[in-house]
Amino acid sequence: MKTPDSTLIPRRNFIQGLGGLAVAAACLALPRSARAEARVSRAAGLKLKLALNAYSFNGPLRAGTMNFDDVVRFCAEQGIDGLDATGYYMPGYPKVPEDDYIFRLKRTAFVNGVSISGTGARNDFTRPDAAIRKTDVQLIKSWIEVAEKLGAPVLRIFSGNSVPAGHTFDEVLAWMADDIRECADYGGRHGVLVAVQPHDDFLKTADQVIRLVNAVNSEWFGVILDIGSLRQGDPYAEIEKLTPYAISWQVKEQVYSGAAAMPVDLKRLKALIDRCGYRGFLPVEALDARNSADRVAKFMAQVRQEFAL
Repeated sequence: MKTPDSTLIPRRNFIQGLGGLAVAAACLALPRSARAEARVSRAAGLKLKLALNAYSFNGPLRAGTMNFDDVVRFCAEQGIDGLDATGYYMPGYPKVPEDDYIFRLKRTAFVNGVSISGTGARNDFTRPDAAIRKTDVQLIKSWIEVAEKLGAPVLRIFSGNSVPAGHTFDEVLAWMADDIRECADYGGRHGVLVAVQPHDDFLKTADQVIRLVNAVNSEWFGVILDIGSLRQGDPYAEIEKLTPYAISWQVKEQVYSGAAAMPVDLKRLKALIDRCGYRGFLPVEALDARNSADRVAKFMAQVRQEFAL
């Protein structure tokens, strides 16, 4: 399966040639904290492909009234290019499914013209007990292998719930970076990028996310830019800071300023992406409590129209 920009230029050689200069110029207006060596290096310009995050059908998938075959069929009918086949909905999770299941899903997606744009597992690297965190490191490694078998270019992970009592943010960041670096190194050996999704959890601000990315310091690690989970201050300013680090997205129906939700301004979001450039999948996650196909299709149509996809 062809993946977007599967060959990445080494990070430290980012500003080389006219393409690199064009991207650098596009990002010059970003705050200094957002201009670091850990930015994703890619050719200049835009190349967006619409994708669906399976969490959009969380209710039906958990209830067993839908399965991944149904989600693939929905993507095919809607003309959606990719599917983030989240691991939570595979049989036996968090244990990895049998190869027969993985390969069948891979075949079903392929013959329907749907790329597996990514998958995801849930972890918590904020826990102080190193032995417990080690089990999560092994979990991520196991799901890296699933991603490889699926042909998924990226595995989505999380940071963790919060700073535990008796510890500081900096302490947790240090051990978390070591754990994630081990996962990213393993991902590199299997051709799978590892990407953290900030989820208004341990990571609450763009600057905190950037600190983690720089601390891990691996070309096999980046950010899933979840626009609905940056809730400190102006969400669009926070999104803009993270655009140079994004290797995939979670485009949601709402953004937040503190606890106040507001409908996403897709035109403004597109302008931010246009400004700094992005090549790859743009996964959409509709969070309607009913997870109805009509509601998901409606939001996908809005994204498609605004982004001309």
